[in-house]
Amino acid sequence: MTSDSGRGRILDVATRLFAALGYDGTSTRLIAEAAGLNIATVAYHVGGKRDLYLAVMERAHQQERAALEAALREAFAEPGRATADGVRRLLDRYVDFCAEHPEIPALWMHRWLSDAADVAHLENSYVRPLMRMVTEAVSPVVDDDVDVEYVAWTVIWCTHGFGRGGVLDGEGRRRGMDDPRELARFRAHLHRLVTAALRLPTEDAR
Repeated sequence: MTSDSGRGRILDVATRLFAALGYDGTSTRLIAEAAGLNIATVAYHVGGKRDLYLAVMERAHQQERAALEAALREAFAEPGRATADGVRRLLDRYVDFCAEHPEIPALWMHRWLSDAADVAHLENSYVRPLMRMVTEAVSPVVDDDVDVEYVAWTVIWCTHGFGRGGVLDGEGRRRGMDDPRELARFRAHLHRLVTAALRLPTEDAR
């Protein structure tokens, strides 16, 4: 993501640094230097480091929410009718989003490791509403005793972990989202995992 405005450029740089180093490992000075600006200019456009982090996370959330809403419309085009194929389409769009915007999963993974622990409201404000959207959409197609929320969390844990760490190839090198072959393998694995966890009809049984 790139922006032309001063504020947008600062947010782009801050997103990249917060994703790479975490909130706690990134200073306002580092952000200003990477953006080619002084700290006063950064403060003028965005405010302090906390303000900057909140703006970065808000922008990331809006991107993720827009992508999820579009994916839900595509996956479940017929209102009120969830299908197994729709669930798998939703899964694919989520993997696509994470591959196209690796900085967003990285921001959340830092939070999993207690980064920015003093900014405690983001999960309730951003994560819970999106999780509710997914579980409400998927629940009609699965048995009542299936824990849809835990399956959704499993997809998030796996996708974020694969995006950040990848897998080792035969020579010990890491392969991840930027490797088309490994991404295809990962996507196929997630299809099998979610199909089994939600007890969906298999793709071969369509």
